[in-house]
Amino acid sequence: MVFKRLREEIDSIRSRDPAAHSAVEVLLCYPGLHALVFYRVAHWAWTHGLRLLGRLISHIGKMLTGVEIHPAAQIGRRLFIDHATGVVIGETAVVGDDVTLYQGVTLGGTSLHRGKRHPTLEDGVIVGSGAQILGPLTVGAGARIGANAVVLTDVPQGVTMVGIPARMVLRRGKDQEFLAYGCDADLPDPVARAIDGLRQEVARLLDRVGELETEMHGGVDGARPPHLAEEFVQEQGEAHKVRGQV
Repeated sequence: MVFKRLREEIDSIRSRDPAAHSAVEVLLCYPGLHALVFYRVAHWAWTHGLRLLGRLISHIGKMLTGVEIHPAAQIGRRLFIDHATGVVIGETAVVGDDVTLYQGVTLGGTSLHRGKRHPTLEDGVIVGSGAQILGPLTVGAGARIGANAVVLTDVPQGVTMVGIPARMVLRRGKDQEFLAYGCDADLPDPVARAIDGLRQEVARLLDRVGELETEMHGGVDGARPPHLAEEFVQEQGEAHKVRGQV
């Protein structure tokens, strides 16, 4: 059973990492796999009442692999910790099957009570490098967490989350292909979208101001106040040109 599970995890790593050229290479050179082996042994000791031994094995695994997994955490099958260094998985964390974590990921707790205080990641979740998932929240199956995101609330199934704090920017179906680091080229830029929304709102308000001025002046001498929104757009365009010349 142990060797069958190990073979399964090696095959899953090769399917998700094109840099893995052979099973022997994965077995010898992938610290994420080594960390998982240390965790399996430490978890067995922990669940059989040998808690100090479990913590000791976990600590040795951390020193050798750079990955800290508490022996009480619950981890499913075929977890892939790519590049491994700096990953932390807390005591009450729950990780489902076929989850992918990149370097620098933290599944951390935000309270001091002894109950459930770490996140739950359902099957197929991808967490990009440097992401922090904090508290007893749930990340739904197939969700993707972008690099350096800070997740503080529950995440629905099959969505992409980015930013600090993380917000949903994309909803996908369940049949999407694996995406490294939880990102793709079509991911919208939330900052650009927010700026564009503000510009549209300013233009709308300036239009309204122009209408009110027209009503106040009553169209005296047939004169029409300048279209403020058009002036605003023109000014933005000229400023952009000047910045380009500089």
